[in-house]
Amino acid sequence: METKLSAKQIAILEVAEELIAQRGFNGTSVRDICNKAKVNVAMISYYFGSKEKMMGSLYQLRVSKTRQNFAEFSEIIKNGNPEMQMKEIIKFIIKQLFKYSYFHGYVTQELRAGDALKSELTYFYKAAVSSIEEVIQKGVATGVFTFTPKPEDILTLILGSALFVIRNKNFYKQYVPSNNEEYYLRESEKKVTASILLTVFATLGYHQSQN
Repeated sequence: METKLSAKQIAILEVAEELIAQRGFNGTSVRDICNKAKVNVAMISYYFGSKEKMMGSLYQLRVSKTRQNFAEFSEIIKNGNPEMQMKEIIKFIIKQLFKYSYFHGYVTQELRAGDALKSELTYFYKAAVSSIEEVIQKGVATGVFTFTPKPEDILTLILGSALFVIRNKNFYKQYVPSNNEEYYLRESEKKVTASILLTVFATLGYHQSQN
């Protein structure tokens, strides 16, 4: 499934993403985006309808790119051992969530309601579940994993844990204290990644190879 956006729309969205990453959603105005993209303010209404709908299109574009990147990534690691593959899949998903953490501050249920975006998200989730299932089966067949948890449950654990940390900074910063946003995101990503890896591998009944 491809995101149906024109080259001009994509160019505007890429500028919007760059500015929002720096200033946040509320700190980025339509005029800021238009000035940097060198387009008239009226073009936002013409292309997207409103700033909020533009954000929905931006989120859809980001999910589409992440899905494509995941497909390429899965191909690269497909010949690795199952424990390496599982670790890399977990780290890939968490890294994407933290890298684009600024989305989670403004992506509301209303923005998520679009059929195109829901389809992109569902497609990505299914691809991730399929990859996780293949690795679990490979691990069990080779004796590295003892148990066969549902792959969708593994994905839910990864997403739920990482998003909780991203969305609850006021709570989690008690355990990763910092006045620097970049440092906080980097260290909290490390902390939650280590926790998820420990939980997932325990759930799999992982036995480290002695060879």
